[in-house]
Formats: sequence, C-alpha cells, structure tokens
Amino acid sequence: MLQLANYINGRLVPPTAGRYLPTTEPATGLVYSQVPASSAVDVEQAVVAAEAALPTWRRMPAEERGRLLVRIAELLDRDLERLAQAESLDNGKPVSLARSVDIPRAASNFAFFGTAAQHFASETHFQEGVALNYTVRHPLGVVGCISPWNLPLYLFTWKIAPALAAGCCVVAKPSEITPYTAFLLSELCIEAGLPAGVLNIVHGTGPEVGQALVEHPGIKGISFTGGTATGAHIARTAAPLFKKLSLELGGKNPNIIFADCDLAEAVQTSLRSSFSNQGQICLCGARIFIERAIYEQFKAQFLEGVASLTVGDPLDASTRQGALVSEAHLQKVLGYIALAHEEGGTLLAGGQQVRLQGRCATGYFLQPTVFEGLAPTCRVNQEEIFGPVVTLTPFDTEDDALHWANSSEYGLAATIWTKDLNKAHRVAHALQAGIVWVNTWLHRDLRTPFGGMKNSGVGREGGVEALRFFTEPQSITVKL
Repeated sequence: MLQLANYINGRLVPPTAGRYLPTTEPATGLVYSQVPASSAVDVEQAVVAAEAALPTWRRMPAEERGRLLVRIAELLDRDLERLAQAESLDNGKPVSLARSVDIPRAASNFAFFGTAAQHFASETHFQEGVALNYTVRHPLGVVGCISPWNLPLYLFTWKIAPALAAGCCVVAKPSEITPYTAFLLSELCIEAGLPAGVLNIVHGTGPEVGQALVEHPGIKGISFTGGTATGAHIARTAAPLFKKLSLELGGKNPNIIFADCDLAEAVQTSLRSSFSNQGQICLCGARIFIERAIYEQFKAQFLEGVASLTVGDPLDASTRQGALVSEAHLQKVLGYIALAHEEGGTLLAGGQQVRLQGRCATGYFLQPTVFEGLAPTCRVNQEEIFGPVVTLTPFDTEDDALHWANSSEYGLAATIWTKDLNKAHRVAHALQAGIVWVNTWLHRDLRTPFGGMKNSGVGREGGVEALRFFTEPQSITVKL
C-alpha cells in the first residue's frame, strides 16, 4: 500500500492531522494507496512557505528560472514509463495513451514555459517630444492551481509551469481521485533542485483544501480546471476578495461533418474525438452533426470503427478503452444512458457496463456508446456527460448545424470537417466556441490561447495568455 505525502517548503511531509483518504485503481476497483486528507492548516503552511520563497524567486532572472523548469522536463522525459504506468494505475486510461500523450505533454509544458518567459515582451509607447511610456509585468505573487482528474499530470503542469516561469510561487492541489503523478512530480522537483517553497503540492478534497486555497488572503490568483458548478462556486468566493481568476470549465462540443469532407479521415478522427480517454476529456466531440447526404455512410463506417475499440485492461497493449475513473462516475454515465432511452433515442452501439475477467473483474468499464434519434435540445444533447457516449444527428442546412451547435450553454471547442476553405472560415467564425479545429482534433500549439466561451469558462491559458494571467501589468511614464 502506497502512502503519498504533501510537498511543502521543499520537503515531503505528512498531513498535519494525520488523516488519509483511500485511492482506488479504476481498473480493479481496489484501494492501492493512501493520499493525505489535508486541511486549511496544511494550506496555511504551504502559503507561508511560498511567501517566504517569493522575493528570491521573482528576482531570479527568467533564464535561471527557465533552466530549472527545463531540468524538470528532462526528468519527466527520463521517467516516462514509470509516470505512464502511474497515470494508468491512478486514472484507468490505457497505459499506451498515457505513454504517448499525457506524460510527453506534461514534459512539453515545462520545456515550453521554461524558455517562453525569456521571450515575454512588454509594450513601449513613445510620445514624440513628450514622454516615454512603457509597461512592465510583475509576478502576481503566490497563486493557487487546482487541476482535475481526467488528465492528471498533463493539466497539473499546464498550470504550474507558466506560473513558475512568470516568477510566481505556487500552492497546487491535484485531484484527490488521481494524486499519484503529482506526488511523483514532487520527488522530481526535489531532484531538479527547485528552491524550497517555490512549488507546494497539498493533497486533499475540494471542500477542505480547495476551499482553503480560494479563501486564503495570501493567494492572489486561482487557476482552476473542472466542472462548471465548481467554477461558479469559486467565482462567488473569490470575486469579493478581488482575486484574479482563470476558469477552464465544462464542454458539450459539436463535431460538424459536411458532405464534402474527407470521409475516411473524418470517421477515424471522430472515433478519437468521441472516445479518447473513455470520453473523459472536456474537448471530446459528444454531439456529432452529419450532413444528411452522407449520414448513413458516415454512420455505418463510424459504427464499424466503434466495434473495433477494445475495452480491456489498461495495461494491455491492445486496449483502446480503459476504465472510467470511479464507480460514482460510471453510475453517472449509466444514468445518462438510461435518460437517452427515456428521451426517445435509438441505441446504435454499446450502452452496457463491461465485466472483464481476471484482475479487472471489479473494474469500472463501459462500452463505447452511440445513440441517434435524439432532439438537439434534449438533456443528453445539452448536458455534459463526460464519458464514452455520443449522439449522431443529421442536418440539412449549414444554418441548422450552426443553430444546434450553438444551442448548448457551453462554448469550449468545436470541430468542422469540410474541404471548402470558405465554408470552414465562415462556420468557424459563427461558432460560439473558444477553440475550433478544422479537419483535425486536439491539435495543440502551446503558443495559442486555450479556453471557452459562455459557461465553459473565464480567461485563457496557454502561451502569452498564461504568462499574462500570472503577471500584473504596470504602466510607467517618463517625461522627456
């Protein structure tokens, strides 16, 4: 039985109250570790350590800070296999996915922001013969980073790396459901020589650790990724305290397939965008709208692909679909499948819990599930399920596709499939989504802004946007 620890002031320490939470392996349903059930006392210790480290860290040249971040990236690359195995154990995803996506992306986050801070330019405005106006950006201070369970290390580092690069000190809370790789990152930070107090990782629940972070007067900004309801609670708490907020929240993303698309590529990529990580990615395309002229053809090829998505032990190289993250989440998704039947949907594939043999006999597995015949405005097509459940809906006109795509309260991402460049631009501009992919999905350039419209969040992450969030601009005018 593993026992994890908090990372506070450069050391691995137990929770002050000595309380722990069980961590379950989704593939087996068995407890494999104990994670600290920390409290506001632990958060206070972490904030004190971060505040003590801040003056030296913020004065350190960006190049020096960057070298430390790049060193962490190198250690993540070195320990790729160990971290991938840990991520699969913790989350239930196929180890092949963690090996090819999650851990390499986490390393890239540190490598990218380790150098990005050196190229972070500010503005200068010269008033001829009058004054020189220039802007400097100072680190925000001590910030809180709260990350979700679906891409544990990937999204954890996505927040931490730019904050550190900008000169902030961090108190970070990983999900208590998937804490293992955050703990391993603590060990790598110690090995890399990151100064004590610069990064602190406090494990525990949202009501205990998350709430204490959001309420703490020493925390100057909160970067949060998670559910929209939790984001709304954070905003209500933090707004009267005038904390800076970046909220990356839920999604119910449309995938629009026009008749002039490359059908084979649209089908193959739509299989990924529907079911990667068991559909537990906020960017997955859960609502697939297909132009009626190719609807039956797309459906036949898509269902053929769904049948090939092997559900199995995440450690098996042939597994395409692993376990859902928890029993509670499995029951939530099964509840939406039952709702789809109630709302008049026709089940085309899946819909059942999977019972495996051997070590995974008590795991949380579910068949990739496809429905058709559901109204675009029904609950299944409007609410975020966050699992391997998608709907197919034919459309006749571009206006219909846009109207249905924009009908959700969410506006995170969208995908368009067409060979017509004018149509691609026209539809992309009309979509109420912060991210639009054309003839691709989950293609990420770390320099581009990431975030959603409507109930999908506030603010943007990535590239310069992340560095701007973790800094305060100061305008200085010098009279000539």
